[in-house]
Amino acid sequence: MWRYVLSFMVIVGLGIFVIAGHRGTEPPPTPEVYSTAYELSAKQTLLNQDVKLTDDLCRTQCSVDFHQMINGIHDRKSAAEILSEMKAMHEKMDYLVWSKHAEPLMSGTKIGTLKQEIQKPAANYMETAKQKVKTGTSYQSPNIGQGSQSYFVLGVPSSDGTSSLIGVIHQDILSKVADHQRKNLRLEPYPNENKWKIESVETGTLRDKKVNHPEDNQNTSHYHKNEVAVRFKQDPTQAQLAQIHKEIGASGSKKLGYTYVFEAGSMEAKQLMSYFSKWDVEYAEPHYLYMTNERMSETVNGASAQPKPFSSDSPAVITPDFIPNDNLYSKYQWNLPIIETPKGWQVNRGASDIVVAVVDTGVDLNHPDLKDHLVAGTNIVDQNASPNDDVGHGTHVAGVISALVNNNLGVAGMTWYNKVMPVKVLDKTGAGNTYSVSQGIIWATDHGAKVINMSLGNYADSSFLHDAVTYAFNHDVALIAASGNDNTEQPGYPAAYPEVFAVAASDSSNKKAPFSNYGDYIDVTAPGVSIASTYPNNQYAALSGTSMASPHVTALAALIRSTNPSLKNTEVYEIMRKSAQDLGDPGKDKYFGYGLINVMQAVNTANGRNVNNKTNNGQAAPASPSFFTDPLGRLQQTLNWFFNKR
Repeated sequence: MWRYVLSFMVIVGLGIFVIAGHRGTEPPPTPEVYSTAYELSAKQTLLNQDVKLTDDLCRTQCSVDFHQMINGIHDRKSAAEILSEMKAMHEKMDYLVWSKHAEPLMSGTKIGTLKQEIQKPAANYMETAKQKVKTGTSYQSPNIGQGSQSYFVLGVPSSDGTSSLIGVIHQDILSKVADHQRKNLRLEPYPNENKWKIESVETGTLRDKKVNHPEDNQNTSHYHKNEVAVRFKQDPTQAQLAQIHKEIGASGSKKLGYTYVFEAGSMEAKQLMSYFSKWDVEYAEPHYLYMTNERMSETVNGASAQPKPFSSDSPAVITPDFIPNDNLYSKYQWNLPIIETPKGWQVNRGASDIVVAVVDTGVDLNHPDLKDHLVAGTNIVDQNASPNDDVGHGTHVAGVISALVNNNLGVAGMTWYNKVMPVKVLDKTGAGNTYSVSQGIIWATDHGAKVINMSLGNYADSSFLHDAVTYAFNHDVALIAASGNDNTEQPGYPAAYPEVFAVAASDSSNKKAPFSNYGDYIDVTAPGVSIASTYPNNQYAALSGTSMASPHVTALAALIRSTNPSLKNTEVYEIMRKSAQDLGDPGKDKYFGYGLINVMQAVNTANGRNVNNKTNNGQAAPASPSFFTDPLGRLQQTLNWFFNKR
């Protein structure tokens, strides 16, 4: 007996020694809860960075397009035909000139026109370009003009040294991205109160709150001024509906599932909620507004069949050092390597029957880097229109998920074969109401979506929206949502619903993005700073936000379901949590959740492989913890062994 007691005392003593030594080690720093001044300054810096990076993306892609046109002309095709085709595809190419070095610039083949105010400065830069390309060197001018009237001149010499292609490129995308990011990062009070009533979301109140400053958007919700969403315990009869319409001065109502939306003639939301208290209702709440926050399986060494690739350049097997040939990937897409996406492609590249719904502003249906990956969607905002993107947000989100990979064009998405279902629920301002968002979620569920991305949110806990989320969740849909861009701990919805997987944003150094919301509801973190992706009108842009982090996780969920279609949504969630690379404080924390997603670890787990855990620097940890890496765990193992032996 004394030997057992002595052994136990030795083990406990050794444990105390090791724990004391462990406590002497400095814990990882906790992310700063940024001050208002710092947050606003950081957001403005990010906005400027995104605009600059978008400028770079545009110039790089345009240079590639110019080389493509030159190659076409060298193949003895008509210069006028080649230039016309390119201009039809890329409206931003306002003016193109193909000319011989020996002839004056304006004697060449010309396509397009220039606005009068840009003609003189553009002409000067075009002559400079003409002289530069004669030496065999490409030329790019500084930006000409500003705002929506921003341009630059590009000159590229032919490979045979006899000719050149010079053009004037309209860069209104820069002002669009700047405007987009002012809203997406909440750098301006948004939306204004002409259309929407702005209210606080303090628990149990609807206290009026004016939004006169970007920081006022924190903990603030928005709703239709004269509308209310009502769920009755028992559906009203036609006579009762007629009575309600008469008493509130409504011209009619609309219904989704169990919930009605009533629009009154003059009564405001608070009055309407008071009115419906006399009826037998589950809830009567404001009609809230939500805004942007931005099977054929490809299994290697697995059981699934190889699908027919979309690109002739798609390799049958991905090597460990594989780099896709998308021309913007290597220089601009830091986000995919940092979460080990290419390594994950060695296991699975997606499945065409695992459809991902992007519930957002729609998607550019004709973007060359997306159109082959789209399935039929819907436009909730305008039932008579296609779900084409008139904002840019949804197109950017879709590109992160499924832009064509290894097709010598633009960017690479995270999945090679998963299809995207565009569901337009937000209007041209980037905003939509509870009815449209809920209808979009239900529509996507009923039409076969296995994963839904929601890069949108509000700080109001809407029972109406929660009903739709619960419906999708109960139909085994994996629901992924952005946490929000206000650097606040206030829970945002739908991300904070228990059925939804909530995503925070990090930067290229694995630090918390200064705008990213945080809290106990955060599940994981994904890249969300200056993310390069697709943008409407065959363009590419860099955007920042948890809106950009969320589709990384959505794509991962699609890859997991592609690898193992039998997994339930809750099992997909658990794999993403357990496979994440721990950041910040050890274990789950409110800034990073369980950590940065890791594609390779997640798809390996879904594929039934044993994989090593990751340490904070991303290196493989030892199979068994040592006293120095995990003293408490090792002590527990020893104690378990001791008592089992006893």
